[in-house]
Amino acid sequence: MQFPKTFALLVKPNMPEAKFVGYDSNRNTYIFHVHSHPEKGKANIEIIKFFKKEYSLQLNITSGLGSRKKIVSVK
Repeated sequence: MQFPKTFALLVKPNMPEAKFVGYDSNRNTYIFHVHSHPEKGKANIEIIKFFKKEYSLQLNITSGLGSRKKIVSVK
């Protein structure tokens, strides 16, 4: 899968498994489920590890560290 250099990511925590769900064209946002709770950056770490393992991408969360909606850039 090809991702743009910078993209919006809507994160849904506390899901049964971590997975990339798809793209919402109405919101211009990718949707991602994480298994982790949204506390102490655990969900953010899970996102970064998932994209590195599954897509070989180095991510940087540029905005939204404490929010469900994040702006992510590919290094």
